[in-house]
Amino acid sequence: MNPLDILFSLSFVFLVMFLTYTTLIVVPFARRRRARGGDPRAFEWHAFVPCRDEATVIAHTVKRMRERFPDVHVWIIDDASTDGTGAIVSTIAARDSFVHAVIRRLPDARTGKGAALNAAYAQLTQWRASRSEGREDDRTIVIVLDADGSLAPNALRQASGATAFGSTDVGAVQVAVRMSNRDDPAPLPGRGRLAQAWARYLVRMQDIEFRTTIAAMQVLRMRTVSVGLGGNGQFTRLSALRAASSAQGEPWGDALLEDYEVGLRIMLAGYRTVYAHDTWVSQEALPSARRLLTQRTRWCQGGLQCARYLPRIYSSRNFTNAGALEAAYFLAIPYIQLAGSVLWPSVAVAMLVSGALSPGGILGWISSASWIVPLWVLTGILPFSLWPLVYALREERHSLWRAAVWGLGYWLYMYQSYVCVIRAFGRMLTGRRGWTKTRRNAEAGRLLLAVES
Repeated sequence: MNPLDILFSLSFVFLVMFLTYTTLIVVPFARRRRARGGDPRAFEWHAFVPCRDEATVIAHTVKRMRERFPDVHVWIIDDASTDGTGAIVSTIAARDSFVHAVIRRLPDARTGKGAALNAAYAQLTQWRASRSEGREDDRTIVIVLDADGSLAPNALRQASGATAFGSTDVGAVQVAVRMSNRDDPAPLPGRGRLAQAWARYLVRMQDIEFRTTIAAMQVLRMRTVSVGLGGNGQFTRLSALRAASSAQGEPWGDALLEDYEVGLRIMLAGYRTVYAHDTWVSQEALPSARRLLTQRTRWCQGGLQCARYLPRIYSSRNFTNAGALEAAYFLAIPYIQLAGSVLWPSVAVAMLVSGALSPGGILGWISSASWIVPLWVLTGILPFSLWPLVYALREERHSLWRAAVWGLGYWLYMYQSYVCVIRAFGRMLTGRRGWTKTRRNAEAGRLLLAVES
């Protein structure tokens, strides 16, 4: 077999893997049934909200949580903020016994989101030990929210249902994620029409991504018993967090994808993780390509770090065979994408060179190989563009023509993953492991106006 044959064989294997996985996630998602809720009064609820320079949003987030869920204790973790977040949090906590301030200071602070969550976990443990009343650990639920996160009104009911914490072997629940600014006509403050159009495109693509592609992956994981946790809208049983911390002493690890990592630890400890699509948490989508690439590079690097769990996953009796296979594929995606960033351009160049050297030249080759274009559309574009169609029919109820336009946009949007995976591998090779906070839109807008003025 010559090098060209090897190149084409590898591209065929990668293509089959991709199309198979796409089919496996879209079919269960289309057939998904609604889940029934339960009684939130059967549980004690605590929300962890990590903050690092979140003065623009934190007061509103706490106010919304307290009004919508008055029985939930809110633990605000100030990670050595420099914008006055700590003072805001301390003031609110002094007035409200259901709001607790977790103040971290340098040099112990700013060491990652996982470390901030562990600080809240330690303080919650101490607080519970000092009280003579309260629910037992398996009836105590910890919620992780972003500083701009907004839980749906039915979130606690869905998390209490029979398919969630109503089942005693469920250790964690991840709810769906929506973009709160998906219909904002001007998501990028202080910019012109073209910039706003670009920002609206990025925001909509992120909403489609989370509510279809990522959601469908989670629905498949419900069947393989390997649901991954996210950093926003993550619900965990306190007893599961204790079990997850038995080996390392703390539930959250130091991976840049600390949410997925804690989910792996919970599953390795013998608990199930489940996904709840019938409720959600809202968060801001990023209207800036630079900030989006920074965020996704961090996620990709975190996935690479979590690959160290694969030996434990395959040796664990708590993972099903399908779950271990799904986790292995998910953790291998960055490596596949890195290979693909070299493989697909190489295939294209090889085909063009082969055509130029064939009898009749490149034009004759193009004429005889016209089947390649429809094949490329069916296997390269359609698997991406079908998600906006699902989005328009099942999630947001938009017109089909708009879904078709979004389909092309979503296909192009997904190429950002190749940029991010190359950047993530570059960070790994150069030993950079630092956690970079993604600026809030209001914060970024203020910085932009300050620069322009």
